Amino acid sequence: MAGKTGVYPCYENQFQVNSATSGATASMVDIADCETFDVSFDNGVEEWNPFDTEGWTRRLLTSKAVTISVTAKRNVGDAGNDFIAGLTFKNGRNAEADFQWTFPDGTTVKFTGAVISVTNVGAGDSTAVAPLEFEVMSNGKPEVTPAA
Repeated sequence: MAGKTGVYPCYENQFQVNSATSGATASMVDIADCETFDVSFDNGVEEWNPFDTEGWTRRLLTSKAVTISVTAKRNVGDAGNDFIAGLTFKNGRNAEADFQWTFPDGTTVKFTGAVISVTNVGAGDSTAVAPLEFEVMSNGKPEVTPAA
């Protein structure tokens, strides 16, 4: 395994988004000022009870989905931050983008055409720094590339 080993602080995880417009060359850029993130896996498990297991349940993991919920500060002028904020009023396929999660050891998880749902852009207390909050939802199987 290349890269770092052992424990690490959460801030060493990084997120990138493809900020290129339609037809342009892919341009994965960091998203500035991300503060927290939560990851949830929605696993589909099929269960059945055949006679030969004498009442014990058999199971098979048959589907997966990933949602990454991110809280950040709105940073006008940062390419990644601006791109995410620009999805606020978009729907359908216009709210999709390639998104990448880079782990501290260099492993990457790339979500092609992930659904990006902006849940807060700029709302808060008058003395607070404007937030940017969004969810990244997998849209098909991600490409996992282990660290080199």
